[in-house]
Amino acid sequence: MTPSHTNDTAGAHRIAAAFAQAAADGRAALIPYVVAGYPDAETSFAVACAAIDSGADLLEVGLPYSDPLADGATLQRASQGALGAGATFEHSLALVGRIAAARPSVPVVAMGYANQLIGGTDGRDRAFALARAGVAGVIVADLTPDEGAPFEAVAADAGIAVVYLVAPTSSQTRRAAVAARSGGFLYCVSLVGVTGARTDLPATVAQLVRDVTAVSPVPVAVGFGVSSAAHVRAIAGAGAAGVIVASALVDALGPDGRDVAALGALVAELRAATAAIG
Repeated sequence: MTPSHTNDTAGAHRIAAAFAQAAADGRAALIPYVVAGYPDAETSFAVACAAIDSGADLLEVGLPYSDPLADGATLQRASQGALGAGATFEHSLALVGRIAAARPSVPVVAMGYANQLIGGTDGRDRAFALARAGVAGVIVADLTPDEGAPFEAVAADAGIAVVYLVAPTSSQTRRAAVAARSGGFLYCVSLVGVTGARTDLPATVAQLVRDVTAVSPVPVAVGFGVSSAAHVRAIAGAGAAGVIVASALVDALGPDGRDVAALGALVAELRAATAAIG
């Protein structure tokens, strides 16, 4: 495979600096996830700012989509809620732009799907739109390096990183190949299945973190199922460079999606756990 150029972009360098600062502080980077436009644009802006102010090192922003295949029930509900409140791709980008302008020190990584971000083209228009909104990187949940080269090329031109995912079922050879093509960081999925807060993480997650980190030239961040400080401590203790928390934060917002204070409190608790290494 041809190595990706997206790890040598302005966006990737911003992401790398955030991971490097967390490592210098002796902890894993915390990456909270928020859904653009849930429960509405103004509240989701407040949610994003609260997540950053409570300790986010990077912020992942999900772009609402009608068929979010990798998302569990909580994130599907939030995505549908955002769409029902009028979210569109353009509205989501405007919101991302507000977040990036309000909190410029924290890199924003957008997350979406291939039909949404690339469609039947090479994705150039949307890659540059993401860059103009201030996005440092983009996760295309259903895009693999086998099909991703054209989008990597336009993303590199736009100056943003393309972050790939690796699964627990991937071989070490496959993990190494995907890691070599990932820009900014590598998203390590902790379990087989969709997103969603879990009571327990797989017993194999610590070994998974060590195995993936051993073959990755970019920082490894672990997500899917991460929902508590204990989970964060376990993942940080295994040597992960970052921890991604999504569904648990949406749950913290309550049934109407408006409990911003509760989300902020959970982010602060998770941030404190990133330092519990060892």
